[in-house]
Amino acid sequence: MTGRRRTSTRSTFLPRSVRFTRSVRAAALSAGALTACASLAVGCGVVPGTTGGSGGDPIVVMTWAPEGTSATNEPGMPAFARAYARWVNAAGGLNGRKLKVLTCNEHNDTVAASKCARQAVKEHAVAVVGSYSQHSDAFFPHLEGAGIPYIGGYGVTNAEFTSPLSYPVNGGQPSLLAGLGKELATSCGPVSLVRPDTIAGDALPAMLDAGLTAGGHDEAADQLAPEDAAEYAAQAETALAHATDGGTGTKNGTSGQGEKKKGKGCVVTALGDRTSTFMDSFRRTRADHPEVRTATVLGSVDQTVIDAAGAGSGPFEGAYVTGWYPEASDPAWAPMKKVISEAAFSDTRIDPTDTGVQTTWIAYTVFRQAVESLAGGDVTADSVRAALDNGLRITTGGLTPTLRWHFSDRLASIGFPRLVNADVTLQTVRKGRLVAARKGFVDMTKTLQKADVG
Repeated sequence: MTGRRRTSTRSTFLPRSVRFTRSVRAAALSAGALTACASLAVGCGVVPGTTGGSGGDPIVVMTWAPEGTSATNEPGMPAFARAYARWVNAAGGLNGRKLKVLTCNEHNDTVAASKCARQAVKEHAVAVVGSYSQHSDAFFPHLEGAGIPYIGGYGVTNAEFTSPLSYPVNGGQPSLLAGLGKELATSCGPVSLVRPDTIAGDALPAMLDAGLTAGGHDEAADQLAPEDAAEYAAQAETALAHATDGGTGTKNGTSGQGEKKKGKGCVVTALGDRTSTFMDSFRRTRADHPEVRTATVLGSVDQTVIDAAGAGSGPFEGAYVTGWYPEASDPAWAPMKKVISEAAFSDTRIDPTDTGVQTTWIAYTVFRQAVESLAGGDVTADSVRAALDNGLRITTGGLTPTLRWHFSDRLASIGFPRLVNADVTLQTVRKGRLVAARKGFVDMTKTLQKADVG
């Protein structure tokens, strides 16, 4: 099963302190060596990342994501990347240069993810932009060896928040779950978390618990589930049993008192594309239990999933949903929707409400501003990295706070030196529609700093 723990594979999520992998340390050392070579300009051979964008050739980038798998799929990400290239090139390109977008299906598989990265190196891509993969151990060594920056990944592995070549645009699953936990702490009785039995999934309980305990709530019951199951009746039964009779809901509370104080139990799902499958089982199972509330994160649910689950009469009604960005109806998404309307050619894979598509738009916004900052100079992997590393401030029209990366940021103490945006938005399902529950962003930095990620 893709992404499952193996004894021969190191965990891809959060060390207690900042412990870079061997490949990341090597990349950091090689980056220093490359800087020295660039200064001397002699005796260093070919510098990785110096091809793929010089002169009048097209600027080459890559976007990858899983498509057609039995687990999480993000076909809209590479589809939008191709539409973005058509749109940019129709307007004259980037600094007068054509943008060439390579796409790759990483199949939710380590071998395919490695193959995508090797293709990016072979094709002299100057960046990998707006991509999704759980298999950072498979692709990052190739990117680091070639000096290729990874801009705007989906935030599902710790390497996206530790590698000096990574430029994440959101706080990944950790921020979403911490924000959700903090919100649920004020209103939920016992909480059950249903999450994938995968490497990436192993980190999720600590993040949800960080938010719950910040609000004085007990930790959630951790319910593992197969990433690609056809039904989840057993997991739904266990989650409901805990949420309705599994604890007080209040940290150190006495039996019964906390549940009365906090309200109904809550079932949190974070199963990606399999959330809709879980909810089918959940609807059939919940009739045998007292009423509970549901909650989830964007990426595991969108308006399509809510509609399929029964809209206003379904189990998501009243649910809290945390996201990284404003709701899809926010005017700040107008530029992205303009690209879709003008260049997507009715490609049904590109959904403006899809978090993967939204992340890809923001990632290409970052890349475009990095290229424009070079003012017509050579566009290479090295020059793009240098622009982002030297304090370039990226604005996204209100979709995120201003983005600016440092080698080690505020969350380095828990293993997130590259996480520069821990903001989340809070949404809710009201009358079957996903709408904003609170205006603006909530910064989860302080909550994440207290996360127990040992």
